[in-house]
Amino acid sequence: MEKTVVVSVETYVRHPLYGRTVKKSNKFKAHDEANQCRIGDKVKIVETRPLSKDKRWRIAEILEKAQKL
Repeated sequence: MEKTVVVSVETYVRHPLYGRTVKKSNKFKAHDEANQCRIGDKVKIVETRPLSKDKRWRIAEILEKAQKL
């Protein structure tokens, strides 16, 4: 998967019956033209035309780089 990254988007929703806040996550495959993203980076993705079977997003910008250990 050259120039492809998997972006996990976490959202918090309230359970309709019990009222507890639950964390849900969705994974999106996004196109990274410059191949600059690394594990742990925070990125902004935008919807685009279908680029492959699963890829419908592209990286707009890298908001925050991951800390190096």
